[in-house]
This record gives sequence, structure tokens and C-alpha cells, in this order.
Amino acid sequence: MRMPHLLYGLYERRLLAALPAAQMPRHVGVILDGNRRWARSFGEAASTGHRRGADKIAEFLGWAENLGIEVVTLWMLSTDNLSRSEAELADLLDIIRDAVQDLAESRRWRLRVVGRRDLLPDELAEAVQAAADGTRGVQGLQVNVAVGYGGRHEIADAVRSYLKQEAAQGATIEELAERLDVEDIANHLYTKGQPDPELVIRTSGELRVGGFLMWQSAHSELYFCEAYWPDFRRVDFLRALRDFSRRERRLGR
Repeated sequence: MRMPHLLYGLYERRLLAALPAAQMPRHVGVILDGNRRWARSFGEAASTGHRRGADKIAEFLGWAENLGIEVVTLWMLSTDNLSRSEAELADLLDIIRDAVQDLAESRRWRLRVVGRRDLLPDELAEAVQAAADGTRGVQGLQVNVAVGYGGRHEIADAVRSYLKQEAAQGATIEELAERLDVEDIANHLYTKGQPDPELVIRTSGELRVGGFLMWQSAHSELYFCEAYWPDFRRVDFLRALRDFSRRERRLGR
């Protein structure tokens, strides 16, 4: 049962007032899950859910921006998603292209496309990269758009990039094996130069991260929300941040 509008607003403001600014995460990762199940609950096609989920993104980014969060990573399409039916995948790819272009055209956020663009149709890969390139001069919230993304693929790509870089400078395999360290891999991840996510949110009630930011989330706090992504509300986001602020982050110490 939903709260009456007035009580909902009061509760939201109470949550917001209770959030300590000093404990706000710099980087939040979000697994946008539940679009298909949301659509199915209304007897609608999967594309309806994907479109509704895409419409939620700008609203969510506005919440994050207003709270001073610096980086948001949105997992919009996994490498596993590429094996969906041809009809659903075609609709989904069109929706993602439109969503990324709309975000770029707003000129509010600086976009970075992360993932295996070589696994995407050429037209989509070029369109989303062009959209992101057009935001390079935008100041403010950095938004990583994870499309064709898989955590294992990212780590493999980082190692491959490092090996190519060092080999070009004349290093041997034996030398690389001797000196390769975690920082070398971190410096070649898709998110290089950014803080690791302190908080990872997954919607739809699924209790797993599915390989999302595998390397970067080693010390992330995880928050699982029952709401499907199209139904995710600002109050749900504030609850996740409240939960984050209450945890003791020892970072392995």
C-alpha cells in the first residue's frame, strides 16, 4: 500500500534531512533490473518495460546530482543480454541508443561508454560513442553508461591493454610476469581515473551483482531493492543512502 502523497513527501524530507553529507558516496553503481518483469506484471511487451526504465534514468541522475554524487555507473546492457531473442534485443538496442543520445543532448552530464563496443552492432556502437564524445566539455556529474558490459570482459581487456602497452616499450613476458601488480590492472580498467563505487544498488529484488564492476566493487557496500527499476523512487534511493551511511566501512582493516 502506497503512502498518501502528503505523508510520502514528509517521509522523503525526513530521510533527506537525516543523511550526513560527509558520508555520501562519491560513486554509485546501479544495476537497472526488472524492466521485463515490470512490463509482464501489466501484460505488456518487454519493450514497454525497457522504454519505461530508460525514462527513469534522467530522473535518477537528477537525484544523484542534487545530492553531490560525483560518478554514477548505470548497467544498461550486459554481455549476457546480447543472447536474448532477436526481436527483444533489437528493441532494447534502439531504446538504449535513444536513451544515451537523450542524456547527451541534455548537456547536463558527462558521459563515458564502458563495455565491449566490438560486441555491439556497429551503428549502435558508433551512435553511443558519438553521443558520449559530445559531452566531453560538460562539467558536473560523470555518468558511465555500461553497454555490452561484463566484469570478466573488463578485467581481460585491462590485462590485454596493459600487456600491449608494455610490449610496445620492449618488455618481455618474463619481465611483465615479474612486475605485474593490481595497480597496473586498475589503471587500464574502463573506469580508470575515477573513484571506485562505494555503493552498488540492484533493483528488482535479485540478490546478486552478476559481475558488475567486479574489480572496482571489492569494497563496495551492496544494497538490494525490491522495486523494479521503472518503479524505483527517490525515497528508495534515499533509503539506500541512509543504509550506506549507517554501515561501518572498514575496507578490510
